[in-house]
Amino acid sequence: MQTQQSRAINVVGKLTTEQQKAILSEPALDFLNALVTKFSAPLEQALKLRRERQKQFDAGELPDFRKDTKSIRDDKNWKVAPIPKTLQDRRVEITGPVDRKMVINALNSGAKIFMCCFEDASSPTWENMLDGQINLRDANAGTISYYDEKKDKQYDLVAKPAQLLARPRGLHLPERHIEYNGQPIAGCLMDFALYFFHNYQTRAKQGEGVYYYIPKLESMEEAKWWDDVFRFTEEYFKVEIGTIRATVLIETLPAVFQMEEILYVMRDHIVAMNCGRWDYIFSYIKTLKNHKDRILPDRHSVGMDKPFLNAYSQLLVKTCHARGALAMGGMSAFIPNSDPAVMQQVLAKVEEDKNRESSNGHDGTWVAHPKLVDVAMSIFDNKLGGQVNQMDFDSSHVGDITAEQLLAPCEGPRNEEGLRKNIRIALYYIEAWISGVGCVPIYGLMEDAATAEISRASIWQWIKHGVKLDDGQVVTEAYFRALLAEELITIKQEVGEQRYAQGRFEETAKMFDTLSTQDDFAEFLTLPSYPLLC
Repeated sequence: MQTQQSRAINVVGKLTTEQQKAILSEPALDFLNALVTKFSAPLEQALKLRRERQKQFDAGELPDFRKDTKSIRDDKNWKVAPIPKTLQDRRVEITGPVDRKMVINALNSGAKIFMCCFEDASSPTWENMLDGQINLRDANAGTISYYDEKKDKQYDLVAKPAQLLARPRGLHLPERHIEYNGQPIAGCLMDFALYFFHNYQTRAKQGEGVYYYIPKLESMEEAKWWDDVFRFTEEYFKVEIGTIRATVLIETLPAVFQMEEILYVMRDHIVAMNCGRWDYIFSYIKTLKNHKDRILPDRHSVGMDKPFLNAYSQLLVKTCHARGALAMGGMSAFIPNSDPAVMQQVLAKVEEDKNRESSNGHDGTWVAHPKLVDVAMSIFDNKLGGQVNQMDFDSSHVGDITAEQLLAPCEGPRNEEGLRKNIRIALYYIEAWISGVGCVPIYGLMEDAATAEISRASIWQWIKHGVKLDDGQVVTEAYFRALLAEELITIKQEVGEQRYAQGRFEETAKMFDTLSTQDDFAEFLTLPSYPLLC
């Protein structure tokens, strides 16, 4: 066993509870050290390639299917490894943060799968990341419980909870509380390593492997990096290859052109792909930010009914099913409303969305709230007709999905109301994120980092290209800053003087101003926000 002195990693964050110390036990740190030592340099190289590719897009190139991997796409004989039985029925999945009460509620929701998110739905404070590992360890062991003193209510696990999948942070996010050669380690390695270490034996006794959701990949090279991590881990613990199974979120524009390649390099471990629609819209804007002919309308008018997004959905279904993988639909971000009339509108929108996904051939879908599980489940129950998925769905009517279809922008409104709402939502969300909360209900939607990213990316692009609104107003820095100041006043009125004074809204506004107007587009808003975490 390695001693603390001989490890390359160094824990600089404080451990305030015995439970946190148990999560960062000596054997757990030995394993994390092995991963960080072996995979940090290859990860930096993968991220360097990502940045270089983005420079090509910024200079005028458009994403396209790769010529150098055509042989992989042309070979129709290969398939991914058979899907474990307990991952074959995924008709409704629920997502949420690592908060203990929310973990219990999600597992008890009636959904088939709970994707517990260390990434977009959680603010990566040191306490959140460590306590999240405690919560998932207890959930897998069946011992998780929570007493809410304010509500005087006890939360316990039901007899047959949802299947649990963990989503680690994206490749780009650091973890500053553990250092390697004096620098923060990759947050994804911490999340992955600690979850596997503390749960693989418990899950093996239940006849289960260890299941993950992998976010924000942009290339087959990044997917291969993850597959190498999986294989190293299985060899390290002397468990069967395929113990780890992954669902990959196709939520970046570059990745949609490499889906077959990603399936191929991860074929021993991958079971499904998912339409991560909100991040995908953000990635469309980010990837094509310098392309004046590819500007999207107001965020709230860009739905999956738009041709370029429908093509993305259909291509994912067709690609996955051809290779033996499941094709998951995306998130319905709506949340219940106490007003019956509004709730009817919510249900109608969810039904429309899930009917479209099931008709496109998706094997299941996502919801953001337990009270929407039943409506989504009933739609997929009706579509599946007693089957557990739609692997036999006939996509022949779709034909070949082209790059032109995937890249075509859509029409929609561009107005001050939408711009103001983008500003307000981004301020609300970022203020919550830097205060330690990563999943926030705002104006009837469950907002996370992905939806906030769309808001700020759209604003940056509209300013850069001087977009003309429907009323003729040109979006300039001065115009944006005038709206920003007015929206701060609106927020103060909405939350009240006390909450505003106790919050970090003005600090958030200063950072948001910089993010929206600086010449260089920040790759992710969470990177400059990370040092501000409470």
